[in-house]
Amino acid sequence: MSICIYGINAVDEAIRQRRPLRGVLLLNGERNARLRAIAAAAAGAGVAVRLVERTELDELSGGARHQGVAALLSAPARTLALDELLAECADRQRFFLVADGVTDPHNFGALIRSAAAAGCQAVIVARDRSCPVTAVVEKAAAGAVAHIALCRVTNLVRSLETLRNSGVWVYGLAGEGSTSLYGVDLQGDVALVVGSEGRGLRPLVRKHCDALLHIPMPGAVQSLNVSVAAAVAMFEVVRQRRNAAG
Repeated sequence: MSICIYGINAVDEAIRQRRPLRGVLLLNGERNARLRAIAAAAAGAGVAVRLVERTELDELSGGARHQGVAALLSAPARTLALDELLAECADRQRFFLVADGVTDPHNFGALIRSAAAAGCQAVIVARDRSCPVTAVVEKAAAGAVAHIALCRVTNLVRSLETLRNSGVWVYGLAGEGSTSLYGVDLQGDVALVVGSEGRGLRPLVRKHCDALLHIPMPGAVQSLNVSVAAAVAMFEVVRQRRNAAG
């Protein structure tokens, strides 16, 4: 079964990263320079390119903004088991993002994109109660799915315990957290945990975090979208590590 991805960045990165593509579909008559470059890259990678009408692209993308290009993946995004992930990162400073119940594909795609940009090695999610990697996720991630591991676990709470037992500090993001994001040392092995769009972190997940962190908000608005909050926290990790490195 083929999986459709669409959008210039998502398709361009899929070609660059040699993801398994059955073909690339371009809008017939489109003269956009980036689309011409995608066509050339696809041909150079041995991927078939087909010119199609807008109605076909509209149907494949479900009416979403496809920017005149789509591609058909012959296999879903690569996922790792937790033990595989820990083995791959055994000789590196570890940095993970954990998503507890994020179901909106735009948020999930934005989380993947920010995590890849911040240098996380993986996004860890539960098999149930979380968003799969759909075409909308691929588009929102703008090609970042090709640059970061996805780890789907059966039991998120048990996985947090595994991370802690392996030496990873687990910090949950919560508005009512007692510790400021900027008041904790994030230079070691770290996993940041974000909750669902509506309810935040589940109570049992909270209990299995080493600490709950809040982002100070001096303005009138006292909450952030989950993907924005995660990005703020992840780049605080980046800032602290860079300062420590001199």
